[in-house]
Amino acid sequence: MLVLLSIFFVFASGPVEERKVEPTWLYRDVSSLREQHVDLSTGSCHYIPIFGEGDSQARLPKSLSRFGELRVDPHGACTVVEYPRDEELYFILEGTGVLRYGEDSHPLSQNDFTYLPPAVRHSVENPSDRPLRILVSTVRIPQGLSPSAAGKLVVANLRELEARTVEGHPDSVLYKLLIGPRSGVRDRINATYAVADFFLMDFAPGGTNFPHHHETEEEVYLLLDGEGQIAAGSGTDGVEGLRPAKPGDAYYFRPNCTVGFYNQNKPGAKAHILAVRTFVPASKKSD
Repeated sequence: MLVLLSIFFVFASGPVEERKVEPTWLYRDVSSLREQHVDLSTGSCHYIPIFGEGDSQARLPKSLSRFGELRVDPHGACTVVEYPRDEELYFILEGTGVLRYGEDSHPLSQNDFTYLPPAVRHSVENPSDRPLRILVSTVRIPQGLSPSAAGKLVVANLRELEARTVEGHPDSVLYKLLIGPRSGVRDRINATYAVADFFLMDFAPGGTNFPHHHETEEEVYLLLDGEGQIAAGSGTDGVEGLRPAKPGDAYYFRPNCTVGFYNQNKPGAKAHILAVRTFVPASKKSD
């Protein structure tokens, strides 16, 4: 009996391997985030990571390699970059600038958006006297997909798009469909390989897109203006996972995570969310 107890004590007191459980969603307050040096960075070009590269939990997103804000000082410029198997989405949050794309260049202004395919050299400059702020989403193209030769650069603006309802969603939220798959036709720019959709949601007072989930896609919400409640994580109806949201709040949602938003229900209460949803390749690893 003493021998058995001694053996048990040795095993019980030995080191135990901890298995960490990955969170189903992440929250960031963009106003509190700090600059991190990445390949785009220069003395006048600053990258603020929100999710992905540069973030403390960069390994959690599976297809989204970078989601953050690029801030270019007046008369500043970023490094020229080229990604063989990454596609990028740019959205101009504030200011004006110039996008260098291969041998071409294109002016940029607030609320412009564009798609940057893989294997094209590109960079951003700010010749103005005001800061330039760009939301950057970089997405990995899965192995097995062979990107086609890059086409002509297309830069569009939110004012070109008509806000519309989307089937299966309440009429209290209108959508502007910015960038989507190259096989599609509904978005302003149809060009992506791994991006399911890049869109803007416009919520009426008391409006909602109601809590839901995506089985094979991860998603990011960035609240541009307004206030309300984000549904994140537990509860298929969103009740268990409601959290207050203010401008500059960003959420990352893993596949099968509950996601949704409830706008304030009072006169004149508008809210806008910029969102990107990306396909996540099926894992080949067993649990």
